[in-house]
Order: sequence, then C-alpha cells, then structure tokens
Amino acid sequence: MAHGGLFAPFRSGMLHVHDTLTRQKTPLKTAQPGVVRMYVCGMTVYDFCHLGHARMLVSFDVVQRWLRVSGYQVQYVRNITDIDDKIIRRAVERSQPIRELTDFFIAAMHADERALGVQAPDFEPRATEHVAGMLDIIGILESKGLAYRGADGDVNFSVRKFPGYGKLSGKSLDDLRAGERVAVSAGKQDPLDFVLWKSAKPDEPADTRWDSAYGPGRPGWHIECSAMSHGLLGMPLDIHGGGPDLKFPHHENEIAQSEGAFGGTLATTWMHCGPMMVDAEKMSKSLGNFRRIRDTVAQAGQDDAQADYAVNPREAEMLRFFLVRSHYRSMQNYAPDNLRDAQHALDRLYQTLVNVPADPVSIDWAAPAAQAFKAAMDDDFNTAGAVAVLFDLAVQANRESDHQASGLMRSLAGILGLLQHDPVAYLQSPTRFLSEGTQADSAALSSTAIDALVAERTQAKAARDFVRADQIRDKLKHQGIELADVQGGATQWRRV
Repeated sequence: MAHGGLFAPFRSGMLHVHDTLTRQKTPLKTAQPGVVRMYVCGMTVYDFCHLGHARMLVSFDVVQRWLRVSGYQVQYVRNITDIDDKIIRRAVERSQPIRELTDFFIAAMHADERALGVQAPDFEPRATEHVAGMLDIIGILESKGLAYRGADGDVNFSVRKFPGYGKLSGKSLDDLRAGERVAVSAGKQDPLDFVLWKSAKPDEPADTRWDSAYGPGRPGWHIECSAMSHGLLGMPLDIHGGGPDLKFPHHENEIAQSEGAFGGTLATTWMHCGPMMVDAEKMSKSLGNFRRIRDTVAQAGQDDAQADYAVNPREAEMLRFFLVRSHYRSMQNYAPDNLRDAQHALDRLYQTLVNVPADPVSIDWAAPAAQAFKAAMDDDFNTAGAVAVLFDLAVQANRESDHQASGLMRSLAGILGLLQHDPVAYLQSPTRFLSEGTQADSAALSSTAIDALVAERTQAKAARDFVRADQIRDKLKHQGIELADVQGGATQWRRV
C-alpha cells in the first residue's frame, strides 16, 4: 500500500511511540531499517462491531497511514478470531455452520471498515487457517516443560514456570493469586494457568474440532495470535497493538507463549488505544448503552439480516473525526453533546472548502503548517495536535481567501482519512447530530424539496418579490437549512 504524489513519503527519523511495556515514550526501533512489522489483534466475529472496535480500527489505521507517509515499508497484520466459545454458542443458537456465521460477521466488519474509511491491512489471517502452527507451538512448550496435559484432556500453560509473567500488565503472580476466586479445575495444576488446547466436548458441533496429538479439539484463544504473528511476521514484532482490555490476560499470555517457545522478545513496542465510554459509563449490554458502529453511520431503515449497508457519509466521517480528534491513548466518551460538537467542528472544515475551494496539493514538508502537523504525528501519533493544525489552516484560508492553505488543509486531512467527500454534497447530507431542535426537520426535508424552494426563491428575487424570497429563506432556516448567495447569482444551501 504505497503512497505517492500528494503524500510523497519522507523519512522523519524522529518518530516517538509510547510503549505500554516500559511505560515510556521512545524513538521507534525496527529490526530491519525502514520496515515496520505491525501485528494488531482484531475481532472475534460472532456479532456486529461496536464503538470500542471502531476506536481500535481507526487508531491503528492512522498509525499505519502515518508510518507509510513517513517512508516506512509497513507489513500490517490484523487477525480474525473465527473459532471460540462465543462463536460456537452463537452458531448453535442460530443452527448455523461455524463458517457461515463467521463469514457473515466478517463481511459486516468489512462494511464497517469501509464506512469509517479504514484501509485494509496487508494480511488478515483467520485463526482457523493457522491451527497447525498453533499445535507446533504447543508441542514446543510441552517439550520445554511449560505446557502439560490435564486430566480433562485440555493442554494448559504453566504460568509459574515462565519468569516475568505479568510484566506487560504490571500484575504480579501474588496479586493474581490473591484475586483468584475460582477453584482449581480438574485439569489445571494452578488457577493461574491458561488453556492452550481445548479437548472436544460431546455436545459441540463437528465443525468446531481438529485432530491433534492431544485428541480432537480446538485452540485456546491466546495461542491463536502467537501462531499467526510468528508465522507471518516472525519475532520480534516491531509493533504489537490492540484494545485496552487486551493487556491482560490476552497479551500477557501471548508473551508467555511466544517467548516461552522461541526465546527472545515478542514485540519491541506495545501499543494500546484508550477505552471508549458511552454516556460516561463503560459500554455494556446490561446497562443498555451498547452501541454498534452501524447504529451511528448507517442510513435509516437498514436490515440487520444484511452484512453490508448504505452509509450516511456525513455521520460516518463525523464518527471517524470524533475518534481522530482525540489522542489514541486517551479515554473517549460517546455522548450526544460530544457528537454534536464533533459534527459542528468537522462541518467548519468542510465549509472552508466551500468558501475557499481547492484541490489537495502536494505537501511541502518544509512549510510551517506541514512541519507542525509532522511534529504532532511524530509525537506518539498525536492526532489531536494534527487536527489543530487543520483548523489553523482553515482560519488562514477563510481570512485571506488563501486557496493554497485550503488545499494544504485538505491534503494533510487526507493522511488522517478526513475531508474525503465533495464539500457541497457533504454539507447537504442529513445528520442526526446537528443543533437540537433543527435536526429532525432538517433530515425530514429532502434535497429535491430544498432545491425546489431555492429555485422558487431565485425566481422571486428575479421578479423583485423580496417578501416572498425572505419568507422562503426563513422557512428553510426554521427547518435547519442555511442559504448562502454566492457570486454570479447562484445560491448554495447546507444543513446546519
């Protein structure tokens, strides 16, 4: 996925990244000069993607975009977990084969990614394609005394035999043991041990098991990523990333498995995006605040029986902007006021492109605005600082009718996946996140009806019937439609 032309790559040499393991911000180090091997833990595909997934998808999309613009050759892997307990339960509930269920939700995930402008990773392995590699790692761990077969047929990892367990999450074995509330099962020697291979259960569907030296069964969750990352990228990974809830136990267990089997270091740099809250609370179905991506970005009347859906472009880019305008490690709160604020802010950038039209320009990285943008992004992918540069350019473009500033704003925004639509069409698209009191009327009035009223107003002005022209303007304003008379006698409108 090469960038050229407007986004001609450069090599900054000064990119600093916050490492979750060391809790420090340090220069990015890669095993091979100019190459970044990045592995990000992806979705378990048994349901539609939610806002927490959106945070992760967009955060690491921006990371890989900036790495490429910075001149790195990026090998980006984001895996798919297509076999686990939740998937099996959902398939049984629906009386569906596992593959049919997971294919549907993978297609739905891809629809969400397209809606959010998330570029595809270079590799998107499915766990079920790497079972042989998982069994190889389990065999190595067993030969080193780090794995054992339980009486129940499962194969478990012996946590206490791996020195340094807990180094990523900062949890000690004593703390973990003190917090343990589950009795030792028949198959585990210690409650802290975790499963590598699950023996097949009689009531589980036939398509959920593989033959192995340990009998028929399926892999545990954690071993999947160790096999996929090692098989596709090797060790050490330059960047290993994921959501905030993966630090423990998933990533901690990945470290134990991979380093236990192969020695060395699993990843040079660990990155985790921050949590997504909904109305200041953790998102949960039990709290009634669970939000899927498509709940925000799909056009009204979409059928959940379909994986794909028609996107509302204004709301979709607003959600991406909402995510990008905050630093990826910060906590974000999805709430109506915050979304309306994001919509108004993004609209201001698009209005600049209407006021001062400009195509994207080739970026001169020596220009002050470009340097400020670069400095922000090189500081641990500080998109909040980068977005601030866009607004500075918008002010300059509007104040001075500076088409170069407007074009540069659009080019830099493109690196973040923003300002990708025709500005007039964007501002005429409906959205639920406009000013309270006007949003319902604005969305209800069709573009055809608005165009007809604008044409009637133009005719009234030509006939010098200014009373009627003002009546039409006031009617549209009351319904959330703003008019702007531009040079040449034309009238533009937007939803506000």
